[in-house]
Amino acid sequence: MGSSPLWEKVSALLLMSVLFVEVSTSYIQYNTSAGIVDGKLNVHLVPHTHDDVGWLKTIDQYYVGSNNSIQGASVQNVLDSVVVALLKNPDRKFVFVEQAFFQRWWAEQNEATQEVVKKLVDSGQLEFINGGWCMHDEATAHYIDMIDQTTLGHRMIKQQFNKVPRIGWQIDPFGHSAVQAYLLGAELGFDSVYFARIDYQDREKRWLNKSLEVVWRGSKTFGPSSQIFASAFPVHYSAPEGFNFEVYSEDSPIQDDPLLYDYNVDLRVNDFIDAALAQANLTRTNHIMWTMGDDFQYQYAESWFKQMDKLINYVNKDGRVHALYSTPSIYSDAKYAANEAWPLKEDDYFPYADGPYSYWTGYYTSRPTFKRFVRALSGYYLAARQIEFLVGRRTSGPFTSVLGDALGIAQHHDAVSGTAKQHTTNDYAKRLAYGASQAEMVINVAIPCLANFGQKCGSNSSSINLSQCNLLNISYCPATEDISDEKGLVLVVYNSLGWNRTEYVRVPVNDNHLFVRDADGNVVEAQFIEIENVSIQLRNVYVKAYTGKSPKDAPKYWLVFEVSVPPMGWNTYFISKTTKQAFKENGHKVYHTSTISTPDNDTVEIGPGHFKMEFSRTSGQLKRVVNRRTGVDLPVQQSFLWYGSKFGAYIFRPLSGHPTAASRLVTLKVVKGSIVDEIHQQFNSWIHQVIRIYKDKEIAEFEFTIGPIPTDDDFGKEVITRLTANMMTNKTFYTDSNGRDFLQRIRDHREDWNLSVTQPIAGNYYPLNLGMYLADKKYELSVLVDRACGGSSIQDGQLEIMLHRRLLADDGRGVGEALDEIVCIDDGCEGLVARGSYFLNINKLGSGAIWRRTKGQEIYSPVLLSFAHEEERIWKSSHTLKATTMDPNYSLPPNVALITLEELEDGTVLLRLAHLYENGEDVINSALAKVELKKIFAGKTIKELKETSLSANQEKWEMKKRNWRVQGHTVEHPAPVRGRSDTQIEPVSFSSLVDKNKSNPFNNHTLGKKTLTSL
Repeated sequence: MGSSPLWEKVSALLLMSVLFVEVSTSYIQYNTSAGIVDGKLNVHLVPHTHDDVGWLKTIDQYYVGSNNSIQGASVQNVLDSVVVALLKNPDRKFVFVEQAFFQRWWAEQNEATQEVVKKLVDSGQLEFINGGWCMHDEATAHYIDMIDQTTLGHRMIKQQFNKVPRIGWQIDPFGHSAVQAYLLGAELGFDSVYFARIDYQDREKRWLNKSLEVVWRGSKTFGPSSQIFASAFPVHYSAPEGFNFEVYSEDSPIQDDPLLYDYNVDLRVNDFIDAALAQANLTRTNHIMWTMGDDFQYQYAESWFKQMDKLINYVNKDGRVHALYSTPSIYSDAKYAANEAWPLKEDDYFPYADGPYSYWTGYYTSRPTFKRFVRALSGYYLAARQIEFLVGRRTSGPFTSVLGDALGIAQHHDAVSGTAKQHTTNDYAKRLAYGASQAEMVINVAIPCLANFGQKCGSNSSSINLSQCNLLNISYCPATEDISDEKGLVLVVYNSLGWNRTEYVRVPVNDNHLFVRDADGNVVEAQFIEIENVSIQLRNVYVKAYTGKSPKDAPKYWLVFEVSVPPMGWNTYFISKTTKQAFKENGHKVYHTSTISTPDNDTVEIGPGHFKMEFSRTSGQLKRVVNRRTGVDLPVQQSFLWYGSKFGAYIFRPLSGHPTAASRLVTLKVVKGSIVDEIHQQFNSWIHQVIRIYKDKEIAEFEFTIGPIPTDDDFGKEVITRLTANMMTNKTFYTDSNGRDFLQRIRDHREDWNLSVTQPIAGNYYPLNLGMYLADKKYELSVLVDRACGGSSIQDGQLEIMLHRRLLADDGRGVGEALDEIVCIDDGCEGLVARGSYFLNINKLGSGAIWRRTKGQEIYSPVLLSFAHEEERIWKSSHTLKATTMDPNYSLPPNVALITLEELEDGTVLLRLAHLYENGEDVINSALAKVELKKIFAGKTIKELKETSLSANQEKWEMKKRNWRVQGHTVEHPAPVRGRSDTQIEPVSFSSLVDKNKSNPFNNHTLGKKTLTSL
């Protein structure tokens, strides 16, 4: 069809327009160079990406950009793209956090690219903030793990760039701990810490009184000396609404060609100024921060930077406010320079709720077996690093650092928290298992080297075939189940603590005609207990699930006996068969098979020593706890209950305020012996418990087995243990902060604002890593836990701990799947069974801290058991049977724990010592402790000593703490007690020391209350 004359004219006009646009459009130079301007509102644009080291995808999938059907994300694209974008404009800046990603990317770059990146870091365009291996969780991570993962990242940054991170950037964890403020903040040398997630009521109050930014004193002992500037974002860590410039964002870009119909510079400048002024009304000084980024953003960095270039240029031309490229370091400097007096914040930011009925307190317990795996391997890693140092770190693997890398990833706020997808959690567990296998290889070679006075250290093999039993808790230990008549079994027990300790060891055996001898040849008293059916059932399922192979026939007995081990040392025990006649003639003196008793009256008492517990034969439940040595006598009840729920991994929202009792009548079995008494309880078909009291141990161990939790009623269930005591506690209870300080909690109360109670149960739950306790005018009732979990006191005299949860719905917070963990073998699947322990003690008021601190260390660092099949005579002829690596007449003071002893890659040695007590926590132990370093390193000459920051990336004298002004604070806390030399550590602080192995032996070292020191 031909064209009409009219159409020809229109076409000509369109062509002229196109030609006009092409001719008239030209390059625009944007002015982005201006710094801070006095007298104006300065809007600090902070380009960042938040990169989870696993969540919806695994860490590898996030890095390379695979499995994008779940989430389109590739961290290597982010880093590639950001470097190119920064090179285009020297004013542009970017901050990066997660070293687990960056170090992988760095290793893949050629030398030329690495040099370019070093220049970007030196110029301040690229800055590392936080700087740990991940952005760790703050509720479910232990403080030692938090330190280790941070140190791992900080060492790499120091080695590669000679830089020390200044800023804490905990923008996504679901609440924030007091230990984070003073330990993983001030004691790292950080100037400030930034985060997004605080309780919605708390945030609303802080909007009104401009207290989103505060001076945070996380330690009452340290007071001002450990304070840090803390800033909670007005809403979230994403860009303000309308200013997200990721490639696929729906927000309008700045269109600044005047010939475009969608030219919008004036509109976007006005939008910017309106948003800036609104935010300025929420904080103090003329500086505000815009977090320009979000999860896995900057896939194509130029899409962000091009728009920010334009915004800075046109906003500054307008002149009403001032915009600039910035970093949290620049922003913190500006806040400090303003000389403002800031509100004071103490304690912590738990629990976190993002709405009236949405308390993020369920994740304190989510994935309880994974939480236990992390905690158990944390203590194992501590011992493995010690042993690796004692024999000398090898130049080629295996290395314990493989486990350190895996544990560093596991501290991520979607890992140990239990809030990642199932396939991602499986990946975390696989990494941990591989890391543990490498550490086990180190130990199995090192222990014979330590103990064998003819063995040369340094090889990757040993003539001794040692093994360990990682599934001992479900009665699986091949080494102890197959003791031959010829060789017998050698048990080497290693103690990673700096004190002498005695513990009871339990190993599964098939024969109750066994002798145990110590290093001196003395027969050791022992007790045989029939292995309970629930352990055999667990063994049959979970050994195959973990190993892929069905176990042999289940062993018949637990062999229980006491071991005594010197500080940072080992002891050896020999288990051998004997004839029935010999056993009959001699064994009755020291060997006992447990008896199952049938009480004649309603009260059943157990406890072979001063510590006793009474149970009702009728109900099968605990009635009373008595300590005849201390005079404690307290009625206590214990029961299991469950809350019905239709929520998921993050949120705890019970359907009723009254949990359902697992059982009113409990099946009871009593097992008694000379070493340990046990009560075996079955509450229903899926909840079992064994309560143990050992001779000479004034403590009760509660071993629970929960699951598979039934869901045939279409309800998820959150299972708790509840202890009810006759105590008047006035709404008050105490929970730990990351295994360190204990914080006072008051039911239905927040120190910083008037709480509107919407969830009386979930809103009173707090994270536990060490434990919790109640106190009245007479007693302290303490419970310690073996993993991270949640706990509360919903009524006076009552204490409850959530131990397991199985849920059938997602709670809409991003993970996108129910927390319904299952275990599959062959063609069948069933819900996850959780087994673990908690420990109870009751003390007179003021005397419970000693037990909590000492037992807490023993739970975190259990003795390490290694087995070998060898004749006792042959082993004794070539091995040192019992020794300490310290001076044989020395042990650490009872208020000091050794938490790190590690040889680094460059041959330096890192030592951390922790003072365990807070100021005023205990009459005797809350005092300076003298540590003799030369006796810790007996037989070694250590010639140069440097005291460093907690992460060992700078010397202590280089750390400069800012004196932030506090609003209305005229009476300062007393200064902490300080040591009397440069090797003395102030109370509750964390000081690090690095040994360079160069000249003069150590001086004595004094630790203040609640102190960590690193050598």
